Amino acid sequence: MTLSVASWNVNSIKARLPNVLDWLKEASPDVACLQEIKTVDEGFPRLEIEELGYNVETVGQKTYNGVALLSKRPIEEISQRALPGDDEDDQARYIEAVISADSGPVRVASIYLPNGNPAPGPKYDYKLAWMKRLKAHARSLLAFEEPVILAGDYNLIPRDSDVHDAAAWEGDALIRPESRDAFAKILWLGYSEAFMQADGRAHQYTFWDYQAGAWQKNNGIRIDHLLLSPQAADRLKAVEIAKDVRGKEKASDHVPFVGVFDL
Repeated sequence: MTLSVASWNVNSIKARLPNVLDWLKEASPDVACLQEIKTVDEGFPRLEIEELGYNVETVGQKTYNGVALLSKRPIEEISQRALPGDDEDDQARYIEAVISADSGPVRVASIYLPNGNPAPGPKYDYKLAWMKRLKAHARSLLAFEEPVILAGDYNLIPRDSDVHDAAAWEGDALIRPESRDAFAKILWLGYSEAFMQADGRAHQYTFWDYQAGAWQKNNGIRIDHLLLSPQAADRLKAVEIAKDVRGKEKASDHVPFVGVFDL
């Protein structure tokens, strides 16, 4: 049996609900990690999604941020509702759960990493500090020696070939050397990037801005990632970018990114 895990920044669950429900019905991922739900927990359309067979857990926030985990498999435990390392951080950007798969427990997180612009500045400092905390937590998760899938909108362009025009993005927080270095340090712990392992082609995007006809011109960037512990990477079978979702009416500016595992 396979386990499919999707990451999707929906850019407001209420604004995108018809699109989200349509895609969940059509693609039917076992687990969907959503970001930027932009609602408090009580405002999340739980019933509509539960009717599709999902268990639902959210960490919401009014107007901004917010993450959710949807799972057709039993959720054994919600292990984190915030990224450890800063008790003062009240932004809803992280949820982590242990999910039952056929092969045993799988740990999945939905991550909405800070954008960081304008850089340099306080928002960029927050981004780098958040990535440092994520690295520390990701290292601690390796001790479980189980499949770990850190899924989310990382607001990080790993390579120049993951953007339509790297020169146009020079100096942006998503492409700055310090951001890339922080991302690489997480991988150096022993994590793999699912896209690079199973595909790796240049100019495959997960985000197209609403401005300047970016979608029509295919001026995109790849910022949505699945980072995998060795136990998850060993079971990765395929990845897919659900590009067609971006062409729907009232679409999010991101599309789902899906990993399929032999779990």
